[in-house]
Amino acid sequence: MNMFKKTNAKTPKEYIEMIAEPRKSEILKLFNFIQKILPNEKPFILVGMIGFVPFHYKSKSGREGDWSVIALASQKNYISLYVCAVDPDSMGTGKNQYVAEKYKNLLPRANIGRSCIRFKKMDDIDMKILEKVIREGVESASKHGFAI
Repeated sequence: MNMFKKTNAKTPKEYIEMIAEPRKSEILKLFNFIQKILPNEKPFILVGMIGFVPFHYKSKSGREGDWSVIALASQKNYISLYVCAVDPDSMGTGKNQYVAEKYKNLLPRANIGRSCIRFKKMDDIDMKILEKVIREGVESASKHGFAI
């Protein structure tokens, strides 16, 4: 079962164009914000989302696939920003903490899971903190072989 909404969009621009207002404007703002933070990363479509910083993974079980460190999705009731990286300070402790989880207290108006930050609109998020989360996620993932 795939938890991501399917899309027929072939490009990030098509993906954003398919979203109804007022969500479309919010997604576009966040998309542009991410592009400013990651100017050398070409966004792409990945299982119903817009991905940034692609990587190929191989799990301990032998399963392989392609994913992204940062992903943006418009869900039915909220916007999701995925930061698929582990906090480097927690690595090797036996209890890895995901970068998004680390900032849970600093993003009180968002619902935060392991690697997902969910919110309704950009005004719900402290953009300076969000930038820090994105930068730290990409830095951690690149230092540690894109470990998620």
